[in-house]
Amino acid sequence: MAGHKCVGFCEFDKYAVMSYTMMHLATEEQRKYIESIPALRERQKEILKEEYRNGEWYANDIRRVEARSLPKADCWCFGFPCQDISIAGKQLGFSGRRSSLFFAVTGLIKDLSEEDRPSILFIENVKNLLSVNRGIDFARLLIELDEIGYDAEWCVLNSKDFGVPQNRERVFIVGRFRGRGGREVFPVARQNTRNRIVEESRINKNRHSSLMNSVLNVKGITPALDCMQGGNRQPKIQIGTKIRKLTPCECFRLQGWTDKYYDRAAKVNSDSQLYKQAGNGVTVNVIQAIAERF
Repeated sequence: MAGHKCVGFCEFDKYAVMSYTMMHLATEEQRKYIESIPALRERQKEILKEEYRNGEWYANDIRRVEARSLPKADCWCFGFPCQDISIAGKQLGFSGRRSSLFFAVTGLIKDLSEEDRPSILFIENVKNLLSVNRGIDFARLLIELDEIGYDAEWCVLNSKDFGVPQNRERVFIVGRFRGRGGREVFPVARQNTRNRIVEESRINKNRHSSLMNSVLNVKGITPALDCMQGGNRQPKIQIGTKIRKLTPCECFRLQGWTDKYYDRAAKVNSDSQLYKQAGNGVTVNVIQAIAERF
């Protein structure tokens, strides 16, 4: 959507791989064949075959990738698990096993010759990355980028300012390889939101409530989606007196995915996995606005 072409991806979660392959890589003919398979488990087994990636490079574990195996690319887009960073987590920062995957990525860059290093690094994480461990970890991130040759700029952006009714603040970091030029990316212009309803959500804060989660006014803005796994944690919406859970499709819409892509992902995933993917994803509108500046 921003005029770039993906040449490869790395993803550990096989269900996310299923969705990505079905959404973006399989041909129309291949998708029709997948959809013709009656059983979900058999469709999942089929879509994981290499032939459905149609030549796009893939690895399932960034810790086991060798730099020489990577396709040459102008930009690397990546995040690292937020559980060690998020306010809702233990805030272990870069001492946590999952967030240390950031250094697995920079280690790969160190193993590349300078001419083969990407011109742009595009990184996303929760806003708390800026302050976890009193800001020391973010300083470590900036030092690491500097040592491998990248000048960094960053900005906290909220999805609700880009045309979707979700209050989702994330920090976006752009690193440019020193000496290759290019304009600054931030600030990024917010989208025109005159037609977007901005009435605040009504949030049920009673932990002992049977709803056990936010209750949203139909005209409001949802809190940030999380991975919504277990414990009936899906966000609820109130229409009149009637309360129901948001559907996986509605959660995908809150992230800016069109129904076409949701329908493709839903052919190879259960609702629980779709909820998780919506919560773990990045908001399409925000990413597009940034990527158009590259």
